[in-house]
Amino acid sequence: MLAVIGTLPEPGAPLLTGPAAWDGGPLSVAGTAVDVARGTPALLAAASATALALGRSAPHAVLAGDIGRGDGSRAVYAHLEQTLPSSPFSVLAFHYLQPDVDWHNKVLFAAQAMRPRPLLLADAGFMYAAKMSGQATEYDLFTPDAGELAFLADETAPHPFYARGFLLSQENRVPELIRRAHVHDNAARHLLVKGVTDHVARGGEILGSVDAPSESALEAMGGTGDTLTGVTAALIEAGWNIPRACLAGARVNRVAGALLRPTPASQVRELIAHIPEALETVLREEGL
Repeated sequence: MLAVIGTLPEPGAPLLTGPAAWDGGPLSVAGTAVDVARGTPALLAAASATALALGRSAPHAVLAGDIGRGDGSRAVYAHLEQTLPSSPFSVLAFHYLQPDVDWHNKVLFAAQAMRPRPLLLADAGFMYAAKMSGQATEYDLFTPDAGELAFLADETAPHPFYARGFLLSQENRVPELIRRAHVHDNAARHLLVKGVTDHVARGGEILGSVDAPSESALEAMGGTGDTLTGVTAALIEAGWNIPRACLAGARVNRVAGALLRPTPASQVRELIAHIPEALETVLREEGL
């Protein structure tokens, strides 16, 4: 079972735990409606759409409201510390949580106590905490964009604010930054670097890249990186090996974007609605 862990941009939203089902409208988490705009709800909706198309169980969500004060993130961290060791999850996907090295380590230790050990995926704030803690190599997959990759590649930066300018967000330097992050033990075993071209790497070496189809209007849409992580996480939970899941996830996300025929006014929930058809297309291309 896949667990997706993150926060909602809603002050005071309580801790929500339970299956996350999406039918084209709001996301339903344990009977509570959650708006799908971007961030963790977009990741969850994409994972739910993918899981449903594959005949898998809906992902399990662990969410709380947090607008930067850290209260919701701490509630999520505390819940995970207590519950993970006895949880049945096979894949944990960590997303938007306020970076906190002490809490990160408590949660990582709880995950390491699980039997069997789950696969560990991290994006956004939790990926920052994993790097800041010196524990990046304990993870199976990070999903940074080019700017986040620059932080991973900067062995001196204790926080993204301090990433050195000469490393920042240059698409043509992605292979170099991947190798640099790996050499300094600041990367997970695998990386899915999201951008104009999506790159999949293992051990510092690029295994494959996806750059088509490409819809320029998607650049104005927030949340497409979140949906890519969600699709990929669901494929991994379904038993796909990580490199294959990353490459297929990148294709599915892009095909869904092409099916949408987006305009600058398009919303990420509209893209998610095309994921089942996009997945069918990619599976057919792979002969499955």
